[in-house]
Amino acid sequence: MVIGDSMADWLGYGLDEKYADQPEIGFERKIRANSGLVRYDTKNEALDWPQAAKEALSNEKPNAIVVMLGLNDRLPLRDKAQARPTRSGEPAQGASQLAGQALQDKAASPGATEAPAQTAGQSESLHPVPGGPYDFHTDQWAALYAKRIDAMIAALKSKGVPVIWVGLPAIRGAKSTSDMSYLDELYRERAERAGIIYVDIWDGFVDEDGDYAMQGPDFEGQTRRLRTADGVHFTKAGAVKIASYVDRELRRVMPSYVAPVALPGPQATPKSEPAGARPDVGPVLPLTASGGDRGNTLLGAGSPPTLTTSDPIAAKVLSRGGTLAAPLGRADDFSWPRAGSEASAGTEVSPEPVAVAPDTSAKQDTPAKGTGKKQADAKKDKPAIDSRASARVGSRGYYNYYPGRHLRSGDWRHN
Repeated sequence: MVIGDSMADWLGYGLDEKYADQPEIGFERKIRANSGLVRYDTKNEALDWPQAAKEALSNEKPNAIVVMLGLNDRLPLRDKAQARPTRSGEPAQGASQLAGQALQDKAASPGATEAPAQTAGQSESLHPVPGGPYDFHTDQWAALYAKRIDAMIAALKSKGVPVIWVGLPAIRGAKSTSDMSYLDELYRERAERAGIIYVDIWDGFVDEDGDYAMQGPDFEGQTRRLRTADGVHFTKAGAVKIASYVDRELRRVMPSYVAPVALPGPQATPKSEPAGARPDVGPVLPLTASGGDRGNTLLGAGSPPTLTTSDPIAAKVLSRGGTLAAPLGRADDFSWPRAGSEASAGTEVSPEPVAVAPDTSAKQDTPAKGTGKKQADAKKDKPAIDSRASARVGSRGYYNYYPGRHLRSGDWRHN
């Protein structure tokens, strides 16, 4: 059962989504959206949540109770009228007895009136009167509010089932976030004192700086929008995230809770299989089963078993960590020299160097200066130069490069 205000309504919605695939588990909601422990009903201040919770649980038999309250409790708080306290073992006095006691006090001896005057604190402790209103965040407000939390917890524990109190998340605005944190500290303290479970959801709806966050990771870790546009309530992803916090505690406190497991149904007609056929599914063995005589043997205590295999290649690779030689010519074949490269290497002939002939083209184009004797000597030496060049080239042809020309050695032409 889920009890509380509008926040609890979203929590109940998230739990319904969380258990949508388990119809045997349901959640009933007792919601009053605009209520709180300070004021349950704006038209009737005599009603309060502890009384309403008892009436709601009177005809119900829940397995657990989840409560989420406090969003509307940032209001001034007034203390209700209390009866005059009595001493230990003294019966309560009615109105007539109080009136008679007042007359007796007036008729008392004068010596009794000379008693030392009581301090203001002692007078208030003996004759408490309705006080307030006390503002939010004051010590008087916190003390009165803690009493109302205790009364609510006592009303929920009367059913004898686990009670889970869910804290409030951060809401938009620095002051509002501070108010929610202040209330959460009161809920946590009173829940621990009463011995019930307190679920803290604060870190699930703030950023790394501890401020209000509109989006964040859902219960599966995916970043989604968690809050609605009003900055207070939740989206579907946010509601399911709150439900995941509560679901974890429900699994822990409810001993009868059993997670659903899909089991194979019995076969109506057994399959006809030939003798010696391999079954589709092997035997099911529990993970906690002992290993026979070797169940209590520590790992590494004895000699390791010897691996036996009929495949020598598998034994080389899997047992001794050896490697297999790559086939010749494959991409991972890094052997050198390559097979068959010795024969081709013997037939390779290195090129012969060729002497560079002097550049005579410029001299041929320019008229020779000097005497005719020099020109005659040049014509005389021409056959010798050609013969020496052809003897050096032989059957191979090489190219010599000169500025401005591309000639082949043996194709010299002289004018």
